[in-house]
Amino acid sequence: MKTISIIIYLCCSVGGLILMKAEANSTAIAMNNGIFNFSMGLKSMLGFILYIISFLIYTFYIIKQFDLSFIFPIITGITQVLVIVAGVFLFKETMNIYSIIGVIFIIAGITFLNIK
Repeated sequence: MKTISIIIYLCCSVGGLILMKAEANSTAIAMNNGIFNFSMGLKSMLGFILYIISFLIYTFYIIKQFDLSFIFPIITGITQVLVIVAGVFLFKETMNIYSIIGVIFIIAGITFLNIK
């Protein structure tokens, strides 16, 4: 169950970020005549909801099941790598040699944290 909760967290977190990025241009915040206006497209709304779900899973389940000093760097590192991969493949973002080296260091850090 612990592993499943982490997988669900990662899917919600990364999926939410991807959806919010995919429709980032449709989100608007404005103040007109003293009235606060906020609009967001359907993908952005779904991304926002997924991201909130990931926060709730993390807050109310994951940090209760694991040592914070162990799980936080691992989940954060995996999330960063997955978001980078999504950015490259889905949004055609580019990576330079330093970015690639950084990803390698993140993966190495996650590996070292899991050595018993």
